[in-house]
Amino acid sequence: MIPRMAGLRDTRQALLDGHFSATALTELALSIAQAGQATVNAFASIARDSALAAAVDSDRRFAAGTARPLEGLPIGVKDLIDTQGLETRYGSPAYRGHVPSANARVVQTLVEQGAIIIGKTTTHEFAWGVTTASREFGDTLNPLDTRRIPGGSSGGAAAAIASGAVAAGLGTDTGGSVRIPAAMCGVTGFKPTYGRFPSQGIFALAPSLDHPGLLGAGVSDVRVLAEALGIASLDTAPAVTPRFGVIRQVDPVPMSDGVAQAFEQAVHHVGQAFGCDRIDTRGLFDGAFQAFAQIVLTEGGVTHFSRHDWDFISRHYGAETIERLDRARSVVMSDYANAQAVRRQLGAKLERAMIGVDYVLLPTCPCSAPLAGQSSLAIGDWSGTVREALMTYTAPFNLAGFPAISIPLPLRSIDSHLPASLQIVARPGEDAGLLQIAMQLESLLAADC
Repeated sequence: MIPRMAGLRDTRQALLDGHFSATALTELALSIAQAGQATVNAFASIARDSALAAAVDSDRRFAAGTARPLEGLPIGVKDLIDTQGLETRYGSPAYRGHVPSANARVVQTLVEQGAIIIGKTTTHEFAWGVTTASREFGDTLNPLDTRRIPGGSSGGAAAAIASGAVAAGLGTDTGGSVRIPAAMCGVTGFKPTYGRFPSQGIFALAPSLDHPGLLGAGVSDVRVLAEALGIASLDTAPAVTPRFGVIRQVDPVPMSDGVAQAFEQAVHHVGQAFGCDRIDTRGLFDGAFQAFAQIVLTEGGVTHFSRHDWDFISRHYGAETIERLDRARSVVMSDYANAQAVRRQLGAKLERAMIGVDYVLLPTCPCSAPLAGQSSLAIGDWSGTVREALMTYTAPFNLAGFPAISIPLPLRSIDSHLPASLQIVARPGEDAGLLQIAMQLESLLAADC
């Protein structure tokens, strides 16, 4: 019997050993994906015919001894990312029936190494939102509690992994769109250094903030895809024991009690094994979320107005995107320039804050998954939109371009069936080291739960 949630490395070895075929594995992935559509709706489309054809080819390669590094491994691909011959709607009714003629570069790399796309995972329209809700195509829901959102905009990928259809997949992250759904669904989400993965063939939201990213059931699954995309694996222990800087709050949004409890327990265990220093956050994130929002609004407007006129947008786009683009029509260039100034200052401040530490630890999100349809929430004395709550702790690292990964904390750490997650941040360019230390912390925290 093929396990539902087998990791990519174990699955790869089982395929090589002939314990089951790529066709059988793909059939299982497709059946799990289809079975979850009625309750979770993680897939915009399920690519049964093309996936099975690819699996047959993989079985031939295994038999001939010519298997490639990702041979026969099922993955999901976010519906924002072009896939040759597969409908790619970008989450919008405006692109219903759109079939790209070529793969995005990140997709092409994985397919050339043998990965099998079983379907396109759902996204918020044009990735412009954190709930993966859609009036046109139906909301995607959290497999851990279907009353709640899976996060977004890569919510379908996280939901597909959490429900067992795939062990890993491709997403995108403009302000947290990989890490937030990973945190909401209890899986792993990795945003590399800005520009580390190519964005060619991915529908832009805000090009200066967009990062192709990876989601997986665990860090090992993310590493398998990261290696295929050119991030070399570091398997040896670091020569010097790393030190961690700790950020307990990104103002003005505090942590909920449950997330605070889980985070403090994690920091305690990490501090015992390595060493932790508190980072002084006074002034560190001032204006960061507002600058992020301004850049997204401006660049999002440029992206869409360069493709379509207002009449097309108002007739074919969803109401939420229309409202944002209506605001984008009155953007003042000086506001965009000021936001970019805040961005440059943030990068310099983060570099200074990390003097003496190798990595930064903070919560991925300050709360667990909100209820579906909930537009605002209160945490302690703070109240605001779900969007601001979920993105405040993630968006600064898109602004600065620093690599970041979200790993789930043990469920038993909080009195809830919903997970909290730990975000680990590294300096730009240190992607391989970040993945290595994330794997160490994942093992450490699982052992201490």
